[in-house]
Amino acid sequence: VLALPKGRILTEAVPLLARAGIVPEAAFHEDDDRRLRFDTNVPNFSIVTVRSFDVATFVAFGAAEIGIAGNDVLMEFDYPEIYAPVDLGIGHCRLAVAEPAELSATDDPSRWSHIRVATKYPNITFAHFAARGVQAECIKLQGAMELAPTLGLCRRIVDLVSSGATLKANNLVEIETIAPVTSRLIVNRGAMKTYPREIGGWVERFRTAAEAA
Repeated sequence: VLALPKGRILTEAVPLLARAGIVPEAAFHEDDDRRLRFDTNVPNFSIVTVRSFDVATFVAFGAAEIGIAGNDVLMEFDYPEIYAPVDLGIGHCRLAVAEPAELSATDDPSRWSHIRVATKYPNITFAHFAARGVQAECIKLQGAMELAPTLGLCRRIVDLVSSGATLKANNLVEIETIAPVTSRLIVNRGAMKTYPREIGGWVERFRTAAEAA
């Protein structure tokens, strides 16, 4: 079973799947199809589509043997059961700190000692600021991060940034990059040990497909 994240990464992954020799059934491409599991042209190989954060959980606990997940998800959960052998070169973005434009005009991040931050990455955020001696109070949100400063929930956010258009539309500016993000092929370590030939073969297929992009 291959676990894929819904959304933009799924769209970017389709050509990669084709180069790896995986062709999902027709329903996979139909927007109105509500199924979450799909057959492919490969015998005994199916695809499940789940939320991006859930891909790592499905693979870590063996519900899927392989998956595609951003390194932001891997950093946040840090599952020891997951091995990430291939950077697939898709899903390029960055994990960044942002704040209102008017605040950034006078703000000095080097003087921070305690900050309140809205994010869906509390573990990464806390560790990032702790490394420079700043205590971060993390408010966990699953979405609509850009509303947090506007509504007074906090003054700063940590979120994924691609073009920066959403930040600009909400009068926020990026002030610091925590990490660049791309999507990786991830593998359940137990499955790799149990089926080394099969899983190893898929790792090489995806590595070749990524390099051919």
